[in-house]
Amino acid sequence: MKTAISKIKTLTLSLSLACASASSWATDKVTFQLDWLPGGDKAPVYVGVQQGFFAAEDLDVTILGGKGSTDAITKVATGTADIGSSDIVALLVAKANDNVPVKAIYSLFSKAPYAFYVLNDSSINSIKDVTGKTIVTSPFTSANVFLPLMLKKNGVDEQSVKVLKADPGALNPMLLTGQSDVMISWMTDAVKNQQQAQQAGKQLTILPWYDAGLEFYSSSIIASDRFLNDKPDVARRFLSAYAKAVAYTWAHPEQSAADVHKMVPEVDAEQASDTIKSIRGLVMNEVSERDGVGVFTPARLAETWKWTAEAQNISLDKLDPETAISRDFY
Repeated sequence: MKTAISKIKTLTLSLSLACASASSWATDKVTFQLDWLPGGDKAPVYVGVQQGFFAAEDLDVTILGGKGSTDAITKVATGTADIGSSDIVALLVAKANDNVPVKAIYSLFSKAPYAFYVLNDSSINSIKDVTGKTIVTSPFTSANVFLPLMLKKNGVDEQSVKVLKADPGALNPMLLTGQSDVMISWMTDAVKNQQQAQQAGKQLTILPWYDAGLEFYSSSIIASDRFLNDKPDVARRFLSAYAKAVAYTWAHPEQSAADVHKMVPEVDAEQASDTIKSIRGLVMNEVSERDGVGVFTPARLAETWKWTAEAQNISLDKLDPETAISRDFY
């Protein structure tokens, strides 16, 4: 009888341990919301899936396409996604105006991606040289918000320039055909813009705004307060894997681009690879070397909010930018 009872106890203990082990090994599902369409600039999350960084952290990550930072913030805030990508400028504005239950938890672009593009045989060699010129831009880009401040900071009279707005697909052709002297576009579009120029027998010069005084954070990883409060361990494991994917992406751009293409076949692998290479400076630069990739420093965050508040005509004291981020998960 004692032997039988002993066997039952042993079996019960074994089953309990097995259940506990199964529970500890259970894969956590995470929904990631992009702030725009898939491409080389979105590579790390795809790399995290394809290279097994998320799997190594017992995470099953689903990736959703996006329609802009505001859309991504809304999807995360409402629970459609747990975590995602967004320009921190959009998050700061959403925090100031609506106190959205979302925080930024990782800085991907420690420099803003906005830039002027000009023909390389033009007389425009710096931001100051756009005085009296025609500038074409998309109606929807967040760069438009900062244009007046960028001009002012570089001594350009805003009234001296003529700003045209056109469909994103028409911007480069307008520059190449002389309908505008300057085009506003992102560094992430550098490869596409240069290729179009080469096909027309021309070359472009890029004037990044971060070289002309626009010093603040941009693309970031965001998460809902509910996700961070309910699943802090999952958030930490996600960022641990994501950080490895970021390092891998810029160490292996061709393979990383192939990873994006494998999951999203309509993304051209060669173009994605070129994009990864061209935006390296937004991720790996003197800021990230000093502070670390992913890190938000109080001083640079405050500067980001200062620019944002002035550009959006929001009172500086309406938001403490520290309430829009969390450093507890990375």
